[in-house]
Amino acid sequence: MTEREPLSTDPYKGVRDFYPSDWAAHERVFGIIRERLSLWGYEEYAASPLERSEIYEAKTSEEIVNEQTYTFEDRGGRRVTLRPEMTPTLARMVAAKRRELVFPLRWFSVPNCFRYERPQRGRLREHYQLNVDLVGVSSDEADIEIVNIASSVLKAFGASPEQFSIKVNSRKLLNAACDAAGLDEDASRKYLRLLDKRDKMEKTEFSEAVRAISSTDPLDLIEKKDSSVKETLNELAHVINALKERGVTNVFFDPTITRGFDYYTGLVFEVFDTSKENNRSLFGGGRYDGLVAAYGAESVPAVGFGMGDVTLMDFLGTHKLLPHASTSPLIYIGTPSPSDIPDAQLFARDLRTRGIRVFVNLSDRTLGDQVKDADRRSIPHFVAYGAEERDSGIIKVKTLSSGLVTELSVPDIAAHLSKAAEAKS
Repeated sequence: MTEREPLSTDPYKGVRDFYPSDWAAHERVFGIIRERLSLWGYEEYAASPLERSEIYEAKTSEEIVNEQTYTFEDRGGRRVTLRPEMTPTLARMVAAKRRELVFPLRWFSVPNCFRYERPQRGRLREHYQLNVDLVGVSSDEADIEIVNIASSVLKAFGASPEQFSIKVNSRKLLNAACDAAGLDEDASRKYLRLLDKRDKMEKTEFSEAVRAISSTDPLDLIEKKDSSVKETLNELAHVINALKERGVTNVFFDPTITRGFDYYTGLVFEVFDTSKENNRSLFGGGRYDGLVAAYGAESVPAVGFGMGDVTLMDFLGTHKLLPHASTSPLIYIGTPSPSDIPDAQLFARDLRTRGIRVFVNLSDRTLGDQVKDADRRSIPHFVAYGAEERDSGIIKVKTLSSGLVTELSVPDIAAHLSKAAEAKS
């Protein structure tokens, strides 16, 4: 009988393991986002990552459906896909309870999404993605609010307007330009997909590809402010001006912004990092008024955006905006001997009722080794708790980073540790 090779400890390519310190940083970032969105009146929802494949085949981009989804057949013969994005799920949920929900909906979620693509900076095969959606308002006030929130989320971390820019466009504008250029529905779809890849192409390559579709480039009509697009240009200018009046000063018109999904119907936007070290698109979104109707329900206006955690963390790291995060205990309770452990546990229980995170030694190691253990675990404070401390009620709290020892009564320890934790954060 041959020995089996040991199993690999590497995660599947393109996904991540989150050890406690990693997850603490991740949750701290999304905790800040949750706090900011609650100020705008948005509520969190969730759903399974498994969806029927047809919901993506109907409205999501061809490239994602054909090349990037994890799709399989389950044991019942149904085609199932691990969600590559959340918007179709949101639309399905809204359509399912269209008559029961109170509109407008201000919803957000932080799902994990899956796409089979080449892992690289800013892109993995699994990521967590903030989704923010305003459903049930057709006016441009909803568009303005969503873009404003996108800006507000980055500002919640201390980002300045100079550190990112917001580029806006309109699918309605692009469609009008395509119509004026004489493109039919199929040619328009091909042109928009080509425009979405424009930044990755040489200028001559793009021009030749456009000529293969149309004798007139719709972009030329937009840049010349042709009469066919003037009304939509004015609508977009109103949105931009309103955003600037409300403090979003780093918003600009860019006629090449398309977003890759087929379901967008109006405003589209992308947020870019302006740093030379990370000069790239961070996230984006737009209006998708027809998606709910794809489920047989009445059409419901909707606008929203999705922000991936990978690009967000890159942005925060580049600009040194990552917040301090730790879930490690605040205090390590050492025991002079194993017989002191029961009393130490009772002491720990008292501290926990006061909101203090506590680690209790359960080993027979010396106090010196326990101090070293606390230091390796990045626990900032240490106390030795035995019969003397139990009887006197006086505890010596040692701050490991400085070596400072403070004598405190049990009721005063919680306040002391909380104050130290606040000063560190």
